[in-house]
Amino acid sequence: MAKNLQIALIVLIVFIGLFFLNKSSQAKHSSSTEAIFSNDPEDIFKFLIQNGEEAIELARVDTLWRISGNDTLEIKSRSMDNLFDKVLKVNKGTIISENPEKYGKYSVDDSTGTHLAVIDSKGETVGYYVFGRSKSDYSRSYIRIGNDPKVYLADQNVTYMLSTQETYWGQKPKVEVPPPPPIPTDTTSTVIDTTTN
Repeated sequence: MAKNLQIALIVLIVFIGLFFLNKSSQAKHSSSTEAIFSNDPEDIFKFLIQNGEEAIELARVDTLWRISGNDTLEIKSRSMDNLFDKVLKVNKGTIISENPEKYGKYSVDDSTGTHLAVIDSKGETVGYYVFGRSKSDYSRSYIRIGNDPKVYLADQNVTYMLSTQETYWGQKPKVEVPPPPPIPTDTTSTVIDTTTN
């Protein structure tokens, strides 16, 4: 009887040990998400976006955003809202790779990645990111941050919100057409007397 009790106790200790070992192993593999940008968005005065040979600069003058070098287009508020509310708030998740030789596979190398530089009021870069499209999961993208060699899986795809086309960011100002002149409401007309006395 005592021998069976000892065996049962040993089996119980082994199971408890395996339980904690399994829990510890899973904790190492669980991914934590963290927003890529943590600075004050009110202090952002410039964005530089580049994809291959194409690039665009968005600069803030007082409270208005402008496309640098383009005076004919007004910034679309929705495009800027996406940049602040979605792109800068995207979360980095699981580390996919730490090997710079695999950057091309995840479209986060210099030639295939979409580069975003965030510049503050002092002209200092407070955020630098390289985004790449996932070829297998279109709802997500890959991201490289600053000089960090790691490639992360982002929690959503934001690459389409980082266009270098001016027409994505701006539109021609709406010309206000003046309303037509009012139609006179007096319908009586003057009758000219043509009879002669």
